[in-house]
Amino acid sequence: MGKAGRPRPARWPAFALVAAMLPGAALAADPSPRDLERARTFADEAEPVLVEYCGACHASGMKKGGVNFDGGDAPGSPLFRDKRLWLGVLKNVRGGLMPPAGEPRPSADELKALEAWIKRSALEIDPADPDPGRVTVRRLNRIEYRNTIRALLGVDYDTDEEFPPDDTGFGFDNIGEVLTMSPLLLEKYITAARAIVARAVPASPRVVAERVIPGRAFRREGEKSDAPGQATPPIPSPPVGEGRERGRSARTDEKAPGQSVAVRSGSPARPTAGGQPGPLSLTLPHQVGGDRKTPPVSRAKDDGKAGGALRSRPGGGSLSLPYYEKSSVATTFQVEHAGRYKLVLELAATERFVDGIFDANRCRMVFSLDGAELHRKDFTRQDGRPYRFESDRELAAGPHEVTVRVEPLAPASDQVRSLALRIDGVRVRGPFDEKYYVRPEGYEKYFPRDVPGDLAGRKAYAREIIGPFASRAFRRPVDDATLDGLVAAAEAGWEAPGATFEAGVGRAFTVVLASPRFLFREEGIDPLSSARYPLVDEYALASRLSYFLWSSMPDDELFRLAASHGLRKDLPNQVRRMLADPRSSEFFRHFVGQWLQARDVDSVVINAAAVAGRDIQRDPEAEKKRARFRELNRKAPEELTDAEKAEIKEARASFAAGFRRFKDLELTRDLRQAMRRETEMLVEDVLRNDRPLVTLLDTDATYLNERLAKFYGIDGVKGDEMRRVPLPKDSPRGGVLTQATVLTVTSNPDRTSPVKRGLFILENILGTPPPPPPPDIPPLEDSARKGGKPLTLRETLAIHRASASCASCHNRMDPLGLALENFNALGRWRDAERGEPIEASGKLVTGEKFDGIRGLKRILVQEHRRDFERCLAEKLLTYALGRGLEGADVETVDRLVERVEASGGRASALLTGIIESAPFQKRRRIGVEVEAAAKAADAEAPDRDRDRDRDRDRDQDRARARARTHTNAQTHANGG
Repeated sequence: MGKAGRPRPARWPAFALVAAMLPGAALAADPSPRDLERARTFADEAEPVLVEYCGACHASGMKKGGVNFDGGDAPGSPLFRDKRLWLGVLKNVRGGLMPPAGEPRPSADELKALEAWIKRSALEIDPADPDPGRVTVRRLNRIEYRNTIRALLGVDYDTDEEFPPDDTGFGFDNIGEVLTMSPLLLEKYITAARAIVARAVPASPRVVAERVIPGRAFRREGEKSDAPGQATPPIPSPPVGEGRERGRSARTDEKAPGQSVAVRSGSPARPTAGGQPGPLSLTLPHQVGGDRKTPPVSRAKDDGKAGGALRSRPGGGSLSLPYYEKSSVATTFQVEHAGRYKLVLELAATERFVDGIFDANRCRMVFSLDGAELHRKDFTRQDGRPYRFESDRELAAGPHEVTVRVEPLAPASDQVRSLALRIDGVRVRGPFDEKYYVRPEGYEKYFPRDVPGDLAGRKAYAREIIGPFASRAFRRPVDDATLDGLVAAAEAGWEAPGATFEAGVGRAFTVVLASPRFLFREEGIDPLSSARYPLVDEYALASRLSYFLWSSMPDDELFRLAASHGLRKDLPNQVRRMLADPRSSEFFRHFVGQWLQARDVDSVVINAAAVAGRDIQRDPEAEKKRARFRELNRKAPEELTDAEKAEIKEARASFAAGFRRFKDLELTRDLRQAMRRETEMLVEDVLRNDRPLVTLLDTDATYLNERLAKFYGIDGVKGDEMRRVPLPKDSPRGGVLTQATVLTVTSNPDRTSPVKRGLFILENILGTPPPPPPPDIPPLEDSARKGGKPLTLRETLAIHRASASCASCHNRMDPLGLALENFNALGRWRDAERGEPIEASGKLVTGEKFDGIRGLKRILVQEHRRDFERCLAEKLLTYALGRGLEGADVETVDRLVERVEASGGRASALLTGIIESAPFQKRRRIGVEVEAAAKAADAEAPDRDRDRDRDRDRDQDRARARARTHTNAQTHANGG
């Protein structure tokens, strides 16, 4: 009998020993010493615990959940080839999932012995010299490429627009094995390299001058005008051809480093106003950066149709004119030298996002110079598409006036007031006369002195310029042979007919940016190391560190420390410095955005009116009107009587009025940004200020601005700035699970989803995701309609749990998700749904009972703190390494959790622990020693690939679901 008084299953037979006594056994290979040792230790250390606590379901022929431990004491047993099985055993017994609640559980000593055996024998981990994992050559993803180009050349290149989306694996888009290189992508990289270099590196020592008139310089009729030229300093133009290249606007909540006003390449560092002596200081508001979602400005034909790819920098320097009122704005500029000029008007048709409302208004734009019309175009709802209107004109010296006029083309009764034309500015290039050409902006940055006249001098000068650039681009010193080839490429470029020395150097820069050594993260090992798993060299360590915390290339200090072999000794200081640097916002944006799905809040579709309608008392009369509207809407227009047409018109007006009542619930762009920033800033606070990690689950403060505070129902917050706000004592909020990002992205368009929310907690908070659902399971909506009457969500979920194939997963997910039911699909608090009180109590599969979100947070912080720390360690390590975790990584994660626990749960212990861990510091040696490790990795490959593909499929399904639900939300919004 076992300890619990149950019959103890018979000891599993040693099948291999029996087989050895049978005829023909000599034909089989003798078991290896490793197989014999593993079978012996299994029988002595693991089998007693498994028999005692797991045998009733997983031995003696029992195979519940597809798991059976029979034959484990046989040398060479196939049981030991399934590393995924033992990883699952380890996770389930640690998380309290197995044995099930109510069944006897192993003691602390028994659990420790089983864990030690699994790591040492089943997973073959050497704690004294852990395997750092497989080597994956990592391509820069779109985010890393963009940030690296910005750091290297100062160009903000729109990778979202120019490159296809990166695949994801294991929940992140920086996973080496899914960042493949297709011929099409390679072609795009070559095109990008040419465009970026053309924009950054002057191709000639003198170019056409350009001045930029920002949209904010335009005045409305009757307003006082600035003096001519006061706000429009002469600014040299970019190199020829720049109009066919793309850049990228910055986010509204960030400033470009060292930049107070956005201008194109070709502008002097210290412009002057109207030819007057002395520098001109231009300071724009914080939002000068523009918004990251704005698409590229298109090169326009004379009719203003989209065509090219130049990016303007919209933001605080722009002026918006609504579609709905007649308006005319103008500004003046001064021409100093008569001649031919090119005027370029840059504007965009913008829309304020309004849930469920389609704005069909139209307007006409007329662009004029000195009273003469240059362009006119009619605009409808253009989804934010920018336009460029270009005109060549001969201009006399003196003042000139440009005018933009907007004329409404829709009746006032149809106005929804969500559309506007945003004037980003007017560029004036000229005169096109070489005697007035100017030095391009940034010329001295690349060419600090005059170009030598002799060939030898030119080659030496080119080497001085190209060598440092290539070293920074490759993230390690460039070798002489490679540099010789780059100088030869430059020479071939400047020797072409009509070419310049500058163009030749640009050609070499293009070769660098198209090189695999730039596009992929090349890593070397410490040349002095003879270890089986050597340390990576310090240049590779610098890159691992910078792409982890900045999603960008190392800066000068990291390069300096790597060159002096001092980086590894200074890691704690460097981690603190890098987290304090504004560039770490990329880490918080993209790690947090993927771990907690905060990035999805920008695109999630929620029908605010439908959600709010579930939270108010039912109105039978309104339901009758809606049913009547649907009935009439199914008729063909010619079948409707005049009375029915009037009825439809009245119903639509009533629906529109109802939508306007929900104006404060609209998920506008600003509100979505505030939601996302709340989540990012909480994680920033915990990591930068070294708070306990469980602060992420429960805290007495959060980050709000006035709009988000009002959305949450919290008083006393004024202004647009996000700031730390103490929560009211009775507030249910505090921690990521109560933030609108998590609550909206885990909801359906018109209601909450306890299943999605519960799954989110299992995957991202507890680290115990359930297996994929079996096929042919009906969705909740279908189940809810069975029986002819609507069921509550809790009753609907009970239908799924009644099925044996669903119960094991839904018993884990549903209670977690139901604990969040007081938060609707928008993330707002409610006490009832459809007039019925919300019931948010429950019992976890691990046995703990709770009453609402406060009770669940207490359980997570007190009873499952270690599970959360382990889950976060696994997520952060996956992101830092750019690969999925393997069996060998169990020891690393265990050490990280022990380090965090020893520190009192502090965030710094986790971050520094990852950076000092074997997988981050070391790599497998390429050679004979790797073969055995590679075979072990291959044994895990099918399961590893399945995990990667599952995550990728989940992300793709999420995108498809958003596309489908947008249509459904529109139907609901229109009364369907």
